Parts: sequence; C-alpha cells; structure tokens
Amino acid sequence: MTDTDTVTKVEDAQIAALELAQTTNEQRSEALRSLADALDDNRSAILEANARDVDEAETMLEQGEYSQVLVDRLKLDDDKIDTIIEMVRSVADQDDPLGETLEARKLDDGLELYKVSVPIGVVGSVFESRPDALVQIASLSLKSGNAAILKGGSEALHSNRVLYDIIREATADLVEGWVHLVEAHEAVDAVLEMDEAIDLLMPRGSTEFVRYIQDNTKIPVLGHTEGVCHVYVDVAADREMATDVAYDAKVQYPAVCNAAETLLVHEEIASEFLPAIAEEYEAAGVEMRGDERTRSILDVDEATQTDWQTEYGDLIISIKVVDSLPDAVDHVNSYGSKHTETIVTDNAENADVFMQGVDAASVFHNASTRFADGYRYGLGAEVGISTGKIHARGPVGLDGLTTDKYYLEGDGQRVASYAGPDATQFTHEPIEGDWDPGRLSDE
Repeated sequence: MTDTDTVTKVEDAQIAALELAQTTNEQRSEALRSLADALDDNRSAILEANARDVDEAETMLEQGEYSQVLVDRLKLDDDKIDTIIEMVRSVADQDDPLGETLEARKLDDGLELYKVSVPIGVVGSVFESRPDALVQIASLSLKSGNAAILKGGSEALHSNRVLYDIIREATADLVEGWVHLVEAHEAVDAVLEMDEAIDLLMPRGSTEFVRYIQDNTKIPVLGHTEGVCHVYVDVAADREMATDVAYDAKVQYPAVCNAAETLLVHEEIASEFLPAIAEEYEAAGVEMRGDERTRSILDVDEATQTDWQTEYGDLIISIKVVDSLPDAVDHVNSYGSKHTETIVTDNAENADVFMQGVDAASVFHNASTRFADGYRYGLGAEVGISTGKIHARGPVGLDGLTTDKYYLEGDGQRVASYAGPDATQFTHEPIEGDWDPGRLSDE
C-alpha cells in the first residue's frame, strides 16, 4: 500500500537520523529540558485536547466500540502530566548512551579494534490509546540519537497532535525532521512495508494489535503481546506482606501490562491466606475466579482454562491453589507471557528456585509486579517491555535503542600479512581506553 505522505516523512527521518547521530549528548539533553518546560507551559492545551478525546471515547464505549481499559489508558490529568515532565527530565539527565566503548582490543601492533554504541537509526512506534507513550518514545529516541516515526491510535488523535506539536517546536533548534507523526489509517500498513528505511518497530497496544504488527512486517519488532503476570504466595510467606504485594499487583493500576492476572497460593496456607486477601479484593471491587480448591474456601466463580492465559487489564483475578513450589513454577512457565513474575516468601532457597526456574523478563522476590517499569528501574523511561530474548529484554530504555559499531584503527596493515605459512600472528590483547572520535584532529 502506498501512502505518499508517510513515505516522505520516513525519507526525511532517514536524513535527519544521520545528522542527529552527530549531535552531542549535551545538545540532545538540552533539547529534552526545553521539551519538559514546554509541556509544563502548555498543560492546559494538553488537557483540553485530551478531554475531547476522552469524551469521544466514552461515547464509543457506550456504543460497545471501545473497552473500559482503552478509555482508562487514554486519560490524562495534571498528575500524569507531572509524571510525563519528570520522565522527560529524567531522560535528559541520563548518561550518554552513545559513544560508549564496550570493548577494546589490540589485534596487533598499530591495529586496534573498538566496539562502540551508536544509534539504531530510524525507529518507528505504532501505539494505541496512551498519549503519554508518544512523549516517552520521542524522548528516548532523541536522547539515543534516533529519528522517530510515531503512529498513534485515532482514539488519541487530538492529544497526540498537541503533544507532537509541542515536541517538534521545543526541539526545532536541534535537527529538523527528526520526529514525525503519521495519522492516516493506511499509514500503519505503509510503515510495515518500509523495512529498508525503518530499522526497528516498537508496537504498544492490545495483544491482537501487537501480533498484527509482528505478523505483517519484515522490520525487527521490539515488544510483547500480553502481560499475564503471576504472584506466588509461598508456604514460607509473611502473610501481611503477601497480602500487600498481591493487592498492589492487582489493584494499584489494573489496566497496565505489569498488573497481576493470576494469584498462586501454596496449599498449606490457602485456608488462612485466601480469606484475608479476598476481603481486600472485595473491598476494591475485584472479581475473583478460582480453581476447585480455591472455591472450596471462597465463594467465587469458577476459573476456566482460558482464564489462566488471559490478560484482563481490569479488576479481575484468577486464583489457584498449588501443591508445591515446583507446581507454581510449572504453572507460570505454562501460562505466563514471560513478562513479570513474583514470589512472596521468607525462605531464600525457595526464592532462588522460583527466580531461577521461571522464564520471564523480570522476576521479583517480595515485591509487586508493578515495579516492572523503565522509570522505576532507573532507565529514565521505557519504549516498552520486551519479552523476547534477542537484543533487549524487560523494560527497554536507552540501551535498547542503541546498536554496536566496530571501529578499526590501523597503520596500513594488509590481511595478506596474516595469511599463509609465514603469517603474522594476531595478539588479540585487551587494551585500556575509549574510542576517541576526535583523535585525528588532536594530532
């Protein structure tokens, strides 16, 4: 599918990416600080645009076209704008992810090899509902020296337009055309086809949405399809702590991917623990579904096979009583989405068994699954959470938006000298020091 406007914007981004890669960390950080100030100065316009989006979305919700989860993720308020501004400032203050010497090796006298972090190039993000995602992705892209193509959902059209205009104007003195917003419905398919121009795609949205992106492009995709996260309450768990963790993981913000969807409880403490957590869940309006043993303790609906693999994104949780720690690990590995899992226990050995045995991007001990977040990890922000095992895993911050480049410094060496019966031998010795792009001009 041809979308001339999108193609033109991507081509502009390719040119801008080369220029952006030459900017300094201070230049990029200063642009981000200007953006933070601009967001604060324009919060009334942001809230006004968002209110319009929310009004339209609530109408669609009443008509059965939108879900409550989508509407919840769409909403902005002053507190969220404060969080966005704080995130942008945090990204600005992060260390420079570019130009870091990852390895340095002497191949032979006068022949030195450096492995250095560089921008990926042009990154694209297609996302649903959350307008704050636009600012997160743009900020991380800018800090890491990448041009960005952004495609938001139509439900956040007015919010995205205002935020994009603020970003573009606040960073205009840096590099023109480094960020573009595409809006046309056909833009998604146009972006998916541009595998020779876009270097990385980062979709954020529903399971069906992310899978569509993954299945319809040759561009590398960084992301996850769903967040089926578990809290396992071990036989050696502190009951009060377990209640706090299980409650926070489900109730604090149920619409996000790091909220817990299943609670696993060891059989030896189930009769004591389940009534206590159920009382807390009921007070918060959480709908509980349980297996047979759970239902022998609690008056809740039956959990089906589908429930164990469902990301509710709502105040709903499935509960299962397990025979043992290995059974809990088996359940998580069978039904989890490799996102975030947590064990509550005072037994260090049990914690180690769970944390090493569970296959997930993040595994916690005595902490809510809700901590799986780039900002909370100290990454400044995140472009998303990756459950894949190649390139980047877990909350993806600045490092996930860089790649490696090898620089070889020689003195006229030829490969022929290192071949044949009288070949010169490589030394392959590690060396101290960083790659210095200004070394020649300093000589």
